[in-house]
Amino acid sequence: MRFEVTENTERSPIMKTKHLLLATAAASAVAALLAVSASGAANVSLLIRHQLRGCHTWSVNGGAFKASQTITVTHGTVLTVVDNDVMPHRLVQLAGPSVKFVNLKTGMMGGGMGTAGKAAPGAMTHMGASTRVVFTHPGVYRFTTKAGEDYMPGMKTIGEDYVLRLKVIVR
Repeated sequence: MRFEVTENTERSPIMKTKHLLLATAAASAVAALLAVSASGAANVSLLIRHQLRGCHTWSVNGGAFKASQTITVTHGTVLTVVDNDVMPHRLVQLAGPSVKFVNLKTGMMGGGMGTAGKAAPGAMTHMGASTRVVFTHPGVYRFTTKAGEDYMPGMKTIGEDYVLRLKVIVR
């Protein structure tokens, strides 16, 4: 018995369409990646948490939790600070070119930080609240937080409360 193998070099219209869509999607993905790389801008996340020793620390992009953090970014970077501590925090700029704070979640559970109505810029008045900062100019920025009272009375900690410090170098 003899079989003859023939090669079909014609592609069906469906296969042509699939290949065209795949090529278009790949080109779009590469273009988006190049646009992000060219701008150098990124999103940085800073998470504040409660802990037994020192009361609170923060972590950059899921890294180690420490009281003092230093990050280097490019202009256009967006920093989002999320408060998962048992007390409210207000992000306070100490040095550097002026920035604008945009509060993302500012619900007033119990009036947090002694405020009523709209929260002050940089105020994170309840667990899960966040604020955002966009770095539009090169320079060295310094921030700290002002902590409010615990949401739940009786929270115990060991030792002095840490002072959260953040240094942002924008190139």
